[in-house]
Amino acid sequence: MILTDKQILEEMEKGAILVEPFDRACLGTNSYDVHLGRYLATYKDEVLDARKHNEIDTFEIPEEGYVLQPGRLYLGVTLEYTETHAHVPFLEGKSSVGRLGIDIHATAGKGDVGFCNTWTLEISVSQPVRVYYSMPIGQLIYFEVKGGIENYYNKKQNAKYNNRTITPVESMMWMNEW
Repeated sequence: MILTDKQILEEMEKGAILVEPFDRACLGTNSYDVHLGRYLATYKDEVLDARKHNEIDTFEIPEEGYVLQPGRLYLGVTLEYTETHAHVPFLEGKSSVGRLGIDIHATAGKGDVGFCNTWTLEISVSQPVRVYYSMPIGQLIYFEVKGGIENYYNKKQNAKYNNRTITPVESMMWMNEW
C-alpha cells in the first residue's frame, strides 16, 4: 500500500518520516516532490571498473543552469535530506522531467527502511537539456512494510551510503565482497 498525503503527514508527526527542508506545497496526493541539489558530479575516467574506486569530479550548478549532454552519466543529489524509519521509500522522476528527456535513476529508485540521507541521482538525458539548482526533479513514494524488520539500513555494519552528504556519492561497488 502506498501512503496518502494524510498518512505521510501522520508518519512525519510520529517521526517515522523526515524530510528537510519540508514544504507543504510539495506534498502531493500520495507523494512528496524533491528537488535537484546544488551539486552534480561526473566520473573522472571514461572507462569505469566495478572492482576499483572510480573517482568523481563534483561541481556546483551555476545560477544560469547547466546543460546536460547525452551519452554522459551525471550524478546529482536531492536538495532534501530524508529519513524513513518504518516504510520503503521509492524515488521516481516527475513526469514533467521525463518529458524533457531526463532520467533520474538507472536502478536505484528504491530505498531501504532506515535510509537516512540525501538521494544520489543517476542522471542521463536523451538530448541536451539545461537543469537548475532547486528545480523539481522527482517524487518520493512511501510503501507500507509488512512484518518486523531485523536489519535497518542505517544500522547495518556494511551499509555504504550512510554518511550524510550534500554532494552526489559515487558507486561503492568496489567495497562489496565478490
